[in-house]
Amino acid sequence: MGTITFITGGARSGKSRFAESLLSGKDDVLYLATAIGFDDEMRDRIAKHRSRRNPGWETVECHRGFAGELITRLAGRRYILLDCVTIMINNIMVVDSDVDWNRAGMDAVDRVEQHIQREIFDFIVIARNFTGETLIVSNEIGLGLVPPTPLGRYYRDIAGKVNQLIAAESDYVYLMVSGIPVKIK
Repeated sequence: MGTITFITGGARSGKSRFAESLLSGKDDVLYLATAIGFDDEMRDRIAKHRSRRNPGWETVECHRGFAGELITRLAGRRYILLDCVTIMINNIMVVDSDVDWNRAGMDAVDRVEQHIQREIFDFIVIARNFTGETLIVSNEIGLGLVPPTPLGRYYRDIAGKVNQLIAAESDYVYLMVSGIPVKIK
């Protein structure tokens, strides 16, 4: 049974760098990158993340359907790094969904939330059955102001619930504060 380490914290708190540092010197890493380069800013962020990665790591760029991506790629691997859950949530809510979040009823919100939770649950099952170590990175976005838009509030709420699910299933949890990892579980 594999171990799961969850790394959360605010934007630019050092989550990805910390996760990558835990795998420093290891070449048998499968890196799941969830970002989509839909604008110049995101393409720049993706390029910076790519440049930091160990070239020996296999990178799979996907934000959903992890089971299908992982089934053929885990042989011989000892580590999985999923970076980042909140980007995955954004992509499912905004890119994949046709929901008008300003007018969405709770049925639509619940349907998208259940889809996201199913993606995460399926990933956790894979991580638990994996004999190696899995690291999961996600932003903690619930510590700030209440977002002024329905999309922002739904996103915050869904991300908070998903983070709780991941933390509950994880063996270790770190909260990143100004680049400093604080072990909380």
